[in-house]
Amino acid sequence: MSGGAVPVQRSSIDMTAAALMVFLTFSWGVNYVAAKVSYSGFSPVVLSIGRSVIGGALVLAWCRWRGVPLFRRDGTLGTGALAGLLFGLEFLLLYVGLERTTVANNTLLVNTMPFWVLLLGHFLLGERITQRKLLGLTLAFAGLVAMFFDKLDGGMDGTLVGDLLSLLAGFFWALSNVVIKRSNLARISAEKTLLYQLAGAIAVGLIALPLDGTPIRTISTLPVLALLFQGVYIVAFSYVLWFWMLGRYPASSLTSFVFLSPVFGVLCGAIFLGEPLDGRIFVALALIAAGLVLVSRPGRYLPG
Repeated sequence: MSGGAVPVQRSSIDMTAAALMVFLTFSWGVNYVAAKVSYSGFSPVVLSIGRSVIGGALVLAWCRWRGVPLFRRDGTLGTGALAGLLFGLEFLLLYVGLERTTVANNTLLVNTMPFWVLLLGHFLLGERITQRKLLGLTLAFAGLVAMFFDKLDGGMDGTLVGDLLSLLAGFFWALSNVVIKRSNLARISAEKTLLYQLAGAIAVGLIALPLDGTPIRTISTLPVLALLFQGVYIVAFSYVLWFWMLGRYPASSLTSFVFLSPVFGVLCGAIFLGEPLDGRIFVALALIAAGLVLVSRPGRYLPG
């Protein structure tokens, strides 16, 4: 995952990529539990800054050890700054939106990202929308809706602003992925791409910090360990792996696996936090699995 060689872009994902994406989405599902534990000690904005600083320091150390070039002039500063800004805005909108709506609404709306990638990729990446891919994404999203259906507010009072901000966060997430795929960021190391993103998250977080209510809530062992898990494992490892894959496989196929992340989050919440679990999780997993099979298989392009 290091070095300066130009990655080979594949036309579809293979079994290795599919297995890695299941592994990543499971890791991100565990991260929901870690974040929930962390909130007892730190505000969401402080967590965003803290895990970005921790992860960024580790990635810098890794790059120094492995000799990954970071400061060579490669023409990526402008697009890197743009990707970082989008990444930072995504998290800011997610956190502000979460304060104004339910967790279920926020999770569902943020994870509309694959639909935005499918749409943007059709026009900007040359990843044409196929009938099979569109049907697969629809099935996967139906599984996500089934998972959270009885928890969705659906009301227009109070939560509307939070819902809109959450939806916009999903759009910025997709847009940052498209910027990476379309620009010269796809031809540099995954580590350098991630550092651009983390710098953006830190900058946007620092701007938002004065508006944060109580940045530090309580200092205890469990929230600190949860923060370290997010900074070390999620940011420094899983995000590098994600950007490495994004440079080598079609964005629309990879991002369809993101639908698994909130479902794994519910499973991990039941396992580690004792949260209630019912039969909807199995319906959701069946629909999502069927959708991912359709998305992952190459299909014929739609006419036009």
